[in-house]
Amino acid sequence: MSENEVFVGVLMDDCWLTVEQVAAACVVEPAWLIGHIEAGLFPEAESVAGVWRFSAEALVRARRMRQIERDFDAVPELAALVADVLEEVDSLRARLRGAGLV
Repeated sequence: MSENEVFVGVLMDDCWLTVEQVAAACVVEPAWLIGHIEAGLFPEAESVAGVWRFSAEALVRARRMRQIERDFDAVPELAALVADVLEEVDSLRARLRGAGLV
């Protein structure tokens, strides 16, 4: 490798996904995702110039919600509530690991 070569990469945290990309990753129609956005179940979704975009965390949330709805025949609001609790548990576990307690 020469001194002039540069490695270029993108962190997932800096990457934004479209409605179509998130819907494909969740194996749902884009209308499912739009309906959940309109119901306020994706507070982290952003609309930029009329185009919805999603972070990696929003993708994880969407996949969890879809799985909960499918596996437990849950209504979207219940799936969102369970996703909120799971996100909080993940956050607390990360804090415990960071403090060296786990």
